Amino acid sequence: MTYKIIGDSCLDLTEKLKKDSHFQMIPLTLQVGQTTIVDDENFNQKEFIQLMKNSPDCPKTACPSPESFKDAYTCPEENIFVICLSEHLSGSYNSAVLGKSLYEEEHGKKNICVLSSHSASAGELNLALYIRDLCEQGLPFTEIEKRAAAYRDDMKTYFVLESLDNLRKNGRLSGLQAFFATTLNIKPIMAGDRGVIVKIDQARGISKALQRMCDHAVQSVADTKDRVLVIAHCNCPSRAMLVKDEMEKRGGFKEVIVTETAGVATVYANDGGIVIAF
Repeated sequence: MTYKIIGDSCLDLTEKLKKDSHFQMIPLTLQVGQTTIVDDENFNQKEFIQLMKNSPDCPKTACPSPESFKDAYTCPEENIFVICLSEHLSGSYNSAVLGKSLYEEEHGKKNICVLSSHSASAGELNLALYIRDLCEQGLPFTEIEKRAAAYRDDMKTYFVLESLDNLRKNGRLSGLQAFFATTLNIKPIMAGDRGVIVKIDQARGISKALQRMCDHAVQSVADTKDRVLVIAHCNCPSRAMLVKDEMEKRGGFKEVIVTETAGVATVYANDGGIVIAF
C-alpha cells in the first residue's frame, strides 16, 4: 500500500524519521513578542529558548490553516493518516478535519484518517510509529484506522516540566489551581487524561519528580514488555537518558526512542521539560 503520515509540528520526529518520505509535517506558527517563527525544519531550539527567556511576553502558538492540510492531502499516496495535538490543547485537529472536507469537495473521497492524539510530542510520535508499522504490514486502511484509535486510547502520557508558566498563561491548564510553590522547588507530575492535562503527584526537585513520574507510569499498566516508550526532551538530553534508565529498571520495553522537542513542544515544555508516552 502507498501511505503518508502527516503530523502537525508537535509530532517530534527523530532526525532519522525527518528524512523518511512517508512523513510530512504541517507547521504551527510561534509568536514571541513581535517575532514570528514558523515551526518547520529551520526551527532552532536553543535560539528559541533564549528568545523566550529574553522576552517579557508569553509565547503563543497558532495552528495551521485548513488549506495547508488540504494541500498536503493532494498527493499520490492512496492512504493518508493525520496525527494532531489533542483538541483540548490546539485547534490543529479541527483544521485537519476541515482540510479533509475541503479536499473532498474539490477532489472527491480519499482514504484520509484524522486522529487527535489525545496527547502531544512523545505521544504523537508513538502513535505515528504504530501506524507506520501497520502500514508496512500492508493492512487495509479501515483496519489501521480502527487499531490506531484503540492504540491511542490505551496510550499513557506523562510529563515533568521545570515550569508550567507557559501552559498556564496560554490557558492549557484550565481547571487546575496554582498548586505548587516555585520558591519551594515543588515540581508537579502531570499526565494526559484523554487529552486533558491533570496533576497526579508532586515532588521537591526535578530529580525526585522524574523518579516519581517513572513510578506512576510503570504502575499504570499491567505489563510494559510489548510497549514502545518514547521520551521527548527540551534541551536536556541527560535527563532524557536518566528517565530512559529509570523506566527500563522498572519494566522492559519493546523499544525505547529518545527525541528532541521542536517548536510547539518547546513552548509548553520549556527549557528542561520531559514528556514520555508508551
